[in-house]
Amino acid sequence: MRDVQNLADHRNIPLREAGIAGLRYPVTVLDRHNSLQSTVAEISMSVSLPHHYRGTHMSRFIEVLEESGCVFQGSTIPALLGRLRKVLEAENARIRIAFPYFMERTAPVTGAAAKMVYSCVFHGESSPEKEDFLLTVTVPVGTLCPCSREISSRGAHNQRGFVTLEVRTRQLPDGTSEIVWIEELVELAEKSASSPLYTLLKRADEKFVTEQAYGNPAFAEDIVRNAAEMLMDDPRVTGFRVRAENHESIHGHNAYAVVAHGEGY
Repeated sequence: MRDVQNLADHRNIPLREAGIAGLRYPVTVLDRHNSLQSTVAEISMSVSLPHHYRGTHMSRFIEVLEESGCVFQGSTIPALLGRLRKVLEAENARIRIAFPYFMERTAPVTGAAAKMVYSCVFHGESSPEKEDFLLTVTVPVGTLCPCSREISSRGAHNQRGFVTLEVRTRQLPDGTSEIVWIEELVELAEKSASSPLYTLLKRADEKFVTEQAYGNPAFAEDIVRNAAEMLMDDPRVTGFRVRAENHESIHGHNAYAVVAHGEGY
């Protein structure tokens, strides 16, 4: 059959990315406590397309994905991208893997256990010059307004916030990236805010969490600075971006702050 995608294109316009998006697929990721965790990801994969090619071969993206075994971490993504570049004769290849990650959390007083879910993204890029890997984790947290606590004689307004940590780690000699665990970033985000969130709380737990937040007020600006201090002290981390957004309980808008530092930022 005639291969239309391989026909010459005479517009002389190279493409930075051409590929597939919105692919939902079962994958396996590293789990610090249970070794591995199965989940379902939404995947995008692309390659650069030289100006003389009309199109890329979409089926080959799926073939390369299947060959990889769909076990993803900073050490397996470079191999997948290298294979993608070879199969599709491309200079650059990219992949984005967005997935829910589940952790069992125990309530602070009663120890009642239930799963919490965190939104995570692996982003990898491969070129002749470098391999790049980013881990992004979004963590829901509790926040309490320092200003409200200071000026109010009875209570202070609090809200649910979201801390998004995007982290680039030190590259090892074999081209893979040093591991920073998802669990570590969850813990770091929670330490940066007023209190953690839980799926299951009994009354004694609710009292503890409420009082914990009251004793640890934090603006969005405080949260990103707290997180930045800890990330700067981690020798594995070469660059990062932190965004905190509070879904305000007494305003019709949200409050947010962002800090970025290091390699790539």
